[in-house]
Amino acid sequence: STLIKFLLLLSDTCLGSISLSKAERLLNAIVGENSDVEELSDGEEADPGVELLHDKDYIPPDLSESDQQSSDSDSEPPPSTECARKRKRGRSVEPGSSKNTSRVRWKSSAFTPDIVQFEAEEETLHERHNWQPLDYMEQYIDRELMNLIANCTNAMSLSNSGTSIFMSCVSYPQLRMFWSSALRIPAISDKLKRDRFFKLRKHLKVVIDSDISEDMRKADKFWKTRPFIDRILKGCLLQARPECVSIDEQMIPFTGACPFRQYVPLKPNPVGMKNFVLATAGGIVLDFEVYQGANSLRSQIQDAEELGLGVLVIARLAKTLHPGTKVYCDRFFTSMKAVDQMLEKQVYLTGTIMKNRVTEPLQKLPSDQDMKEQGRGASASVTRGDGKVCVVKWYDNKAVLMLSTVHAEQPEDVCQRWSKKDKQYVSVMRPSIVREYNTKMGGVDLTDRMMSYYRMSVRTKKWTIRMLMHFLDLALANSWLLYRQDNTLCGTPKRDMMQFLQFRMTVAQAYLKENAHPLQQGSRHQITPVPHVSIRTTSTKHLPEMVNLKNPMRCRQTGCSGKSRVRCMTCNMFLCFFIRLFS
Repeated sequence: STLIKFLLLLSDTCLGSISLSKAERLLNAIVGENSDVEELSDGEEADPGVELLHDKDYIPPDLSESDQQSSDSDSEPPPSTECARKRKRGRSVEPGSSKNTSRVRWKSSAFTPDIVQFEAEEETLHERHNWQPLDYMEQYIDRELMNLIANCTNAMSLSNSGTSIFMSCVSYPQLRMFWSSALRIPAISDKLKRDRFFKLRKHLKVVIDSDISEDMRKADKFWKTRPFIDRILKGCLLQARPECVSIDEQMIPFTGACPFRQYVPLKPNPVGMKNFVLATAGGIVLDFEVYQGANSLRSQIQDAEELGLGVLVIARLAKTLHPGTKVYCDRFFTSMKAVDQMLEKQVYLTGTIMKNRVTEPLQKLPSDQDMKEQGRGASASVTRGDGKVCVVKWYDNKAVLMLSTVHAEQPEDVCQRWSKKDKQYVSVMRPSIVREYNTKMGGVDLTDRMMSYYRMSVRTKKWTIRMLMHFLDLALANSWLLYRQDNTLCGTPKRDMMQFLQFRMTVAQAYLKENAHPLQQGSRHQITPVPHVSIRTTSTKHLPEMVNLKNPMRCRQTGCSGKSRVRCMTCNMFLCFFIRLFS
């Protein structure tokens, strides 16, 4: 055995795997006679040019612990050798640098997180007792905001908003059909004229352009709608923060010309402006940030130079969260940097994660092929060395990789999953982290679904109109979800609660009733009926008379206009040629 070890050592030395000095020390350990071994290195130091770099040197099995410690102390390279070793790895490290390059350890052990107790806010349910739909809506759109819109638009914009909400409840192919003779709706057509509605929508503004400086325009791309967005955001910030929230992206659908338009595939509305939303599991929006570049987010976060977009979004939306809050997000946001940053604030992150962001723990988990052979429901997990992060891999239809600072693989439960092969539901084992993620993650999707039912989808080329309509829909959805939550806590039966459609129509009618001016009867021009042919053909009865009109009109035949007209006493028809005859 000694001869075999000697030959292996000689082979490694010839191939350059180890230096001559190390070969000498290892040979001494093998033979056990340090004094009788011939000096092979001629007193030279280890040659850094031929030394192969390893994290740990090769140690024979029969080397004692004392010899191993002495070997480690003797083989410590000088600073010059260390610099050469770092350069060979492709790193440039100055001599004497104390940068920590140790790798994070992951182990297959039970995950026991140290969680801070969440302190819930006091609910303000007693303050919302006997609230009407308009009271919920005024949390987001109050009279002050409407006065601002009216002053900037110089029109009755509140009635226009009520008309838009009403139109979203009744779907017509064209907006002009609401004023048509056959399909007109009195609640709309009797409150607001058609031409006035389109004129108001065309010139709708929430700021006066001349009051905005050039610096503010460059700093904020959404300056044209900023007061409206800020007021909606203020209403969202008033809501109580629960223990579990979710973060996801939301699209504001718009396909027109816009310099900050985004394209997100696999979305119901892939083209439009992107909005990052923080919501409860019940769909109530608590905070949001309209995306206008990573630099805008960095300006709101401290020490954000090296942070990615996902970490910036989480840091921005987590500003108003309390210690002990559990945040759920998808793989776009989840990363190790985001986890560590949230742990400093005692906020616990859970979500799916990309494979290239957890390469080290992935090496200690089974491969996709191995888990596929085990079947659906197979799972495995590893824990970081400090015990604060757990990575779980679960195989369903395909492998799912998840990371959490509060949930782990255990305790597992059984869920029903659809099997394409058997054409039926089958029972599959499911880890705890997957169950909690599926339960708490759907808040933003619920808000999107409620907004899509009766969206104010008006055709417009202006992104400002699309933004105002979107956040008006968001305020309506938030108001109804809060209304339903309050009534559920009070024990109100579901049959006595307003549905979302009825809630929207109630708000629209309140806006129209309070602010719109009904059209006066007879204000439109009345068409005089043409007399019978027996009267029109009797020439002796046609005598002219001069009348003064309240509103000037233009004659379609001669083109003349004015208040004074000549009218036939019998036919009630204007005879414009008499004006020329008598003038």
